[in-house]
Amino acid sequence: MLKKIIVKSICIFSLLLIFTVNSWSQEPIKIGGLFAVTGPPSFLGEPERNTANIMVDQINKTGGIKGRKLKLVFYDTQGDATKAVQAATRLIKEDRVSAIIGPSTTGETMAVIPVVENAGIPLISCAAGIKITEPVKKWVFKTAQNDSLAVERIYDNLRKRNLHNVAILTVSDGFGASGREQLKLRARDSGITIVADEIYGPNDTDMTAQLVKIRGSKAQAIICWGTNPGPAKVARNAKQLGLSLPLYMSHGVSSKKFIELAGDAAEGITLPSGRVIVANVLPKSDPQKRSLLAFVNDYKNHYRVEGDHFGGHAWDAIMLLKGAIERGDGSPASIRNELENTRNFKGIGGIFNFTPQDHAGLTKDAFVLVTIKNKEWMLVK
Repeated sequence: MLKKIIVKSICIFSLLLIFTVNSWSQEPIKIGGLFAVTGPPSFLGEPERNTANIMVDQINKTGGIKGRKLKLVFYDTQGDATKAVQAATRLIKEDRVSAIIGPSTTGETMAVIPVVENAGIPLISCAAGIKITEPVKKWVFKTAQNDSLAVERIYDNLRKRNLHNVAILTVSDGFGASGREQLKLRARDSGITIVADEIYGPNDTDMTAQLVKIRGSKAQAIICWGTNPGPAKVARNAKQLGLSLPLYMSHGVSSKKFIELAGDAAEGITLPSGRVIVANVLPKSDPQKRSLLAFVNDYKNHYRVEGDHFGGHAWDAIMLLKGAIERGDGSPASIRNELENTRNFKGIGGIFNFTPQDHAGLTKDAFVLVTIKNKEWMLVK
């Protein structure tokens, strides 16, 4: 009798164990998102949020990852560093996410880094500042191309055009400060002399005064570093002043939104960008072209506009996480380790090769140089 009771108990325990394991295996893997869907950087955060939703839905429709669905839990940071920290803390402590993608801006990301580092939760930022991953932080990665790589692309083109005296006009936020630092740091080795160094505020509505100072300098070209709407106002002010100097922008305006804001003043402006905005004119041999066109068209099917450079950052983040989860066990530590071992990932922003020494994973080949003609992007040969 006792033997039968013991056998029965073992059977019941085994069934409960199987049920528990199966239930656990069906639980969704929670991914956190920090996106500036509203506020000044909404042109960054909205396509990132939209793209993340598209990718998570696609993954779930095909069975998820190892039988588990993904669940995206995101908060709108409005581009505010304090709100980003509060949301990151909530994602970790209340929502119990396994990884986080975003935030949208450099300043927000720098504020969030201590939170994820202390908690041991992998973060894939969608912002560009080089300080996000240099020096390397154990739990922090990024998909936006480093601003240092953008500077190299611009300086390469300036040398090609035999333009060596340059004026820089940068916004006084995290992205602008990082860009300004890289522009100054790399100028001498690139054969560039910065003859004017002007700054504007994120909420400034007129940069005429700075441009007048630049006009009085020996500048042969102007580099404006910022995100919308500031650079569009710079372009309009330059046109109103009749400035004929070549005007370069950073990759921070690499979307149709800039052309809309700048209007006719956008004509002839040159900037470094990921390949996504010129995907249709890339050669068939380009290893990214297939993914780029799929992303552009898929986004257009969902939102009636083409996918852009910024939505691409979220595409890369979700797909990098997918690969890391597939290769590991889905825990935060495993995701971190597998991200760091990612090689030859053909994404939207470029071909990523992460290493323990490099959590940005891209070279300057991730950028092409584009110019605006008749309100369309054109490749600079």
